[in-house]
Amino acid sequence: MATLILKPGREKSLLRKHPWIFSGAAERVTGNPPRGATLEVLSAKREFLGWAAYSPDSQILARVWSFDPDKTIGPDLVRARIQQALSLRARLGIDNAQGGERLIHAESDGMPGLIVDRFADQLVLQINSAGAYVWRECIADTLIELTGIGNLHERSDSDVLEQEGLPQSSGTIRGRELLQPVLFKESGLTFLADVRAGHKTGFYLDQRLNRAAVQAHSRDRDVLDCFCYTGGFSVYALAGGARSVTSIDASQPALKLAGDNLQCNGLDMSRATFVCDDVFQLLRRYRDAAKSFDLIVLDPPKFAPRASFAERAARGYKDINLLAFKLLRPGGLLFTFSCSGGISPDLFQKIVAGAALDAQADAKIVHRLSAAPDHPVALHVPEGEYLKGLVCTVN
Repeated sequence: MATLILKPGREKSLLRKHPWIFSGAAERVTGNPPRGATLEVLSAKREFLGWAAYSPDSQILARVWSFDPDKTIGPDLVRARIQQALSLRARLGIDNAQGGERLIHAESDGMPGLIVDRFADQLVLQINSAGAYVWRECIADTLIELTGIGNLHERSDSDVLEQEGLPQSSGTIRGRELLQPVLFKESGLTFLADVRAGHKTGFYLDQRLNRAAVQAHSRDRDVLDCFCYTGGFSVYALAGGARSVTSIDASQPALKLAGDNLQCNGLDMSRATFVCDDVFQLLRRYRDAAKSFDLIVLDPPKFAPRASFAERAARGYKDINLLAFKLLRPGGLLFTFSCSGGISPDLFQKIVAGAALDAQADAKIVHRLSAAPDHPVALHVPEGEYLKGLVCTVN
């Protein structure tokens, strides 16, 4: 067994059960372990700290599987962690056979770098770490056994794989070959998830409760859905009785699927307008044309994947929020989000406050939003709280 020995004083985060070991904390690695191998992690005093997966190409040199000396990674631990994650969703009442849910949420479910989503009878797996890659086949077999779902598609094609020194991989692992989007239910509505080619695993399941909040406030309102992707918020707004919904995205294929999602629910297409354009530029044109809306949703892509991108990302977030405040009618609501891990909740609120100030908007926060409960946040891994949202109103 290869060993990772830490520099003096660098064991503090591990003692607090944070699973990441950065390269700068390592004194040395004994032996010549391959990528993804399990290492015994020791303090400078040679005290046991955990069993971790080795990733020599990444800034995160190792990710801890277990802090228990008697529980290293293997088929039994994989099975136990997956079963524990499934049991949590069952207790939360999210395990709808026809629905969509996140079954495994990486470090928060004790499976570093592993994402598993379910869309009715289709599982989608995404691997983002060398350790999870080594146990890919075991994970696949265990998922099928414990869920009873035989269809498993892989979407391990994110940019983070380059940092892990891993190849991108996408395609069917088990079961049927996907030829078209997968149909699933959410809160009584029907959606299509583009599992093969859509963002992430095909649909943003983390926004489920926030979409429902938009539905609850949409009646008789003119709604603007920015960065709408496949129309999740747009569908909920129309289902909630919106007078009109304008959906903007830079992707024509995404807008096509958004229209399909509206039709799947029998919604009035005459109240829907789809615009393929750059959101920033279009919002400026709307401002110059004195257009206005009662409810605006800003759900942009990740501007800051890491803290080093925060300053540049802050300018983008401030710009779109400033424009949104300019377009919001008195008494209107702005649902604004950031999914950037490099932007903290406090910083996001400061950015939105600065945007309101520059827009000369008398704004206040009426609600705070986060990811749905099937995206839990382990208290010892606060980085898992990537999605933050504010609902603001203006006088």
